[in-house]
Amino acid sequence: MRIDRLLAGLFLATSVACASSSSSLRADSAPVTLSDLGALTDPVSARTGGDLRVMTFNIQSAIRGLDKVAEVIRSASPDIVALQEVDVGSWRARGMHQPAELARRTGLKYYAHFRTTRLFGGDYGVALLSRYPLESVEQHPLPVLPGTEPRTVARVLVKVNGQDVSVYVTHLTQRPFTGDIRVRQSAAIMRLMAKDPRPKLLMGDMNDTPDSGSLRLFKHALADVFDLRGKGPADTYPLPLFPGLRIDYVLASDRFMPRSSEVLRVKASDHYPLVADLTLFEPAKAPTPEGMERLPETVPAGGP
Repeated sequence: MRIDRLLAGLFLATSVACASSSSSLRADSAPVTLSDLGALTDPVSARTGGDLRVMTFNIQSAIRGLDKVAEVIRSASPDIVALQEVDVGSWRARGMHQPAELARRTGLKYYAHFRTTRLFGGDYGVALLSRYPLESVEQHPLPVLPGTEPRTVARVLVKVNGQDVSVYVTHLTQRPFTGDIRVRQSAAIMRLMAKDPRPKLLMGDMNDTPDSGSLRLFKHALADVFDLRGKGPADTYPLPLFPGLRIDYVLASDRFMPRSSEVLRVKASDHYPLVADLTLFEPAKAPTPEGMERLPETVPAGGP
């Protein structure tokens, strides 16, 4: 392992918003500005057919302000948002149900929260916001090392352009020195997804870099949307003394055509949110994995 990667991992392990750290309650007063949101300007009304915009965002329990998190989400106009480090009823969240409040503030009125543990007097875990009704929800525990924070993967079923789509959200064990457990967690997720015949998206804070064993395992069956269509810097977790880390991902099955992806460099959390635009193919038009690698640089909205 390169020493700079090791040091970056060590920094991440101690500075990531660990729910047990009282120092994480410090707020950042810098406002989020719309100019920080890159080229994401097309409204929902401009999308056609199976077009879909998704976001994954570790919100750090909104300790920098839920209004900032809501503004980022609302301004990017996603259809589905996977959230990590989300509180419900904790004193840290002032008793607020954060997913419900974000749904109210962003217009993504369908939501679900998936508890992994009790923290600060409330429930803590991952969540999902959606423009589409949630047809069903389920949650599965992931393997963890003894005495460490519980981890989960949640699945939500929605209908997009008349098709059932499974959306998975997760938050894997944090770095460093835990690569083996993340590989086991990835394997558990892939076994679950292998039983699911629907078009699938997996989003979340994987706490691992693109060349890691856990990400290589995911990429056996799923496309890394930013790898294929990313614009601008890729890092989603900034570090003060080292290059930032890329640890948040949107991964898609071959029923989706990646169209673009961008990291929004906003100061609403200790992570940057990642946004991706995709098109859901009709079953007969789904490309082969080999064809995914040769997609043209620009594709008209609605698919080829």
